[in-house]
Formats: sequence, structure tokens, C-alpha cells
Amino acid sequence: MSLNPFFLQGSTNEQFLIQDLINEQLKIYGVDIYYLPRKIFKTDNIIREIQSSKFDDVFMMEAYINNYDGYAPDSDIMTKFGLRLKNEISLTISREKYEEFIAPFLEGISAGIREGKITEYDFADLITRPKEGDLIYFPLGERLFEIKRVESEKPFYQLGTNYVYELSCELYEYENELIDTAIEEVDNTVEDEGYITSLTLTGIAITATATPILATGGISEIFLNNDGFGYTSAPVVTISAPESGIRATAVAITTSVANVQSIERIEIIESGIGYAVAPTITFSGGGGSGAAATCSVNTSEESNIFKIQIDNKGKGYVTPPDVIISGPTGSGITATGIASISSDGEVNSINLTRPGFGYTEAPTINITGLSTVGFGTFFYNETITGQTTGVTAVVRDFRRDFDVSTIDPPINLRVALNTGTFGSGEVVVGSISSARYVVKSYDEESYDNPYDVNEEIETQADNIIDFTESNPFGSY
Repeated sequence: MSLNPFFLQGSTNEQFLIQDLINEQLKIYGVDIYYLPRKIFKTDNIIREIQSSKFDDVFMMEAYINNYDGYAPDSDIMTKFGLRLKNEISLTISREKYEEFIAPFLEGISAGIREGKITEYDFADLITRPKEGDLIYFPLGERLFEIKRVESEKPFYQLGTNYVYELSCELYEYENELIDTAIEEVDNTVEDEGYITSLTLTGIAITATATPILATGGISEIFLNNDGFGYTSAPVVTISAPESGIRATAVAITTSVANVQSIERIEIIESGIGYAVAPTITFSGGGGSGAAATCSVNTSEESNIFKIQIDNKGKGYVTPPDVIISGPTGSGITATGIASISSDGEVNSINLTRPGFGYTEAPTINITGLSTVGFGTFFYNETITGQTTGVTAVVRDFRRDFDVSTIDPPINLRVALNTGTFGSGEVVVGSISSARYVVKSYDEESYDNPYDVNEEIETQADNIIDFTESNPFGSY
């Protein structure tokens, strides 16, 4: 029996008719999905494994769901890490719709396999069809699926050609790819996924102020003759009292060099009053020995600084500010001081490293260190850069507490895809928003989520195997 003579069995018009009928059925029986092409930026040179990619383009199209009874059966498997939910789904899309409304936009993308730049092999032909590794956002389940296989010859050459692509998809497993489609419904699916660290930022900055208190007959400078060794904690500094007046007080600050703990400097809390001769300075406690210091005193009628009184502790300091004290109007020695701050970013004390002498009037004290006040709002998925370390990261969430009862409400910034570690005290700037804040602290631990149990696993493992004394598995 011969073929129907009223049909040409593969003419262009017949193929257009079949394609139009399929397109119409997809619009009637299908659902709207979002197609996200993958942009590849870095691959492994040996096995060509994708190491860096992002999804920032999105196309809406209709697709028919081939799974009539839910996700594919037996797609949930048990692994040594627990139950793995693959949730496979099969979708059918129009070949004409993809080739005419999506493929032309992909030809202009300059990154990844769109122009065959992964290796010397030519991958340009992949532009004309959906690709394994691209994503599908399925709005009915509010989930992202990754294309694992593309079937382009099913049904098999009806009237001499093919009309659809059948996409075999699997629930997407996030691996720190950047997803920024500007469609909130899509982007929110990965907002809390991946390795996310957090920064605590400083928003309000208030400069601290202080007043010097002058006196005569005080210590004008302490000389550290021997820094000692073996200190496990700061030793107690004792300064002998004057015959009449106020005893000077000081504290020792230790440091560690080549695993040897020694005294770095001596800070004077009060320089004392009424010293006619230099007092003796002794050190006790701290577990070390060998430290020795001497001092000079102000025997002139002109004053030295007795102590520095904090008038306003300020706000927003992430590192101790510099303390600049003006010098005496005539001859003498300019006093110097050093500040310490609290965990709240306030200046809690200013000690003297040199009380100076020769002051006929109270000097001015300038407390620096607040060159930047935080401002602006970071945008989701924009890149921030640390101005000191050069570290970059991608913004995942930016939250401010607008509690009016708090002088400096906490500002929390969660980021991903970090290139390094941010430093406390450095300024971070947004590439799009131009927002800038000072980093108060940086937490490298991944943002806590219901599935993050790495710390718990490590804790339990330490209770089972002890590596502190020897290797429990033997030595080689």
C-alpha cells in the first residue's frame, strides 16, 4: 500500500503545521517555567570540570509535564550521608520556541561554552539546543531543577523532522554558583544555600573626647631596660611612693616574639604627685623574670600630665584610635598616650606612655580613628570589596536593626563566594550600591541552617578518636 497521495510526507508546510499544533498544545496543557542558561567562567584543565559559573539570565517558556503521577519513582535514594532527594522530573518544550526566542540571545554571551572557550574543541553547536547543566525553575513546586539529559529525537522524525526537546531534570544541588536573575521568586530559592559567612558592621560613629589633668612632681617618662622572658601573664608593676603625695600607678603590656613572652611596654595610669627623686620600679608575678625599668621625674615647677580623664567614650571604634597630645608651649617633653577600646566599640581608657613635662597650661587631646561612617544599603548579589585586604564576596542578605533605643544598632551582612578573610577595622564597599561600612567583626563559620551539622559531627568524632597523643591508625 502506497502512502497517502494527498500528503507530501515531509513538506515544509506540513512540518510547520505539526509544529504549530504542538506549540498550541503546550500552551493549553503546559505550565510556565523559567529557563536559566549556565555561564561558565572557569574549568579544570585536566577533566574540564566546571569550577566557577553563574546564572544571571532567565527566559520564561511553556513546558509539558510528562510526570503524570508526581516526581519520578525511586528518585529518593539512601546514601551514607542520609536520604538524598533527587525528585526527577521530565519536561517537554517546543524546539521552535527555544531556537527562535532563547538561542539568539545566547549567541551574544561571551563567557563559557557559548562560544566554545572551554577547550580547543568546538562547542558552538550547543548554543542551538538546551544544555545539560542549565537550570529549570519549576514554579508549581517552587524548586530549581538541573538538566541532566536532553532528548532531541523523540518522537522520532515525524514527517521528516523533530519538533520538541524532552528534558530529563533532577533536583538542583547548590554548589556556590551565583544566581542573580532579578526575579525574586527564583533568587529566593538559593538565598540561604551554600557556604555563607557573616560580617558585623559599624554604622554610627561618635568621636571620643578626653581631658588631661595636670600636676607637678610626677613621672615624666619610664624606660624599659630589660623586657624579661617567660611571662605567661602580665606582671604587676609596683612604683615606690613619694615622701608625700600620690603614688604613681602603671600596667605592663606583654608580647610574644619567637614563642618567648616578654614585656612590650609600660603604660602609666597615673604619673603620681610629689616625687623629688626617681622612684624604683619592680615587677612581680606573671610567671616570668628578668624585667627591669627606670624612670625620670619632673622636678620643675611646670606641670606634667597626671592622668587622662575620658569625657565621652565615643562609639564605633573597631580598632584602638590614635591619641595625639599637643606639646608644651616652651621647652619640655610632649606627652604621649595610648587608648584601649571595649567590645562595644567605645574608648574605655587612655593610659600614658610618656606623661611629659613643661606644661604651663592644659594641652589639647585629639582622638582619631573614625574616618568613615557607615552609610547606604547593600544590594542582593552585588560584590563587596574590602579596601584593606582586597577580599571580595557576594551579598546574600543585609539586615539593620532600627531600634531607636539603641545608639548603634547591629548591622549584619551575610556574604558568599568569599575570596579570603575580611579584616576587622577595614572598610567594605558595594560595587553597585556604593554603600560603605567598617567591619567590626568577621565570622568565618558558615551561616547556621537546619542542615549544617559539621560542628556537631566534628565534636562527636573528637570524643571517639583522639589525635592529640599519637595517630590512632598507626605510623608509617
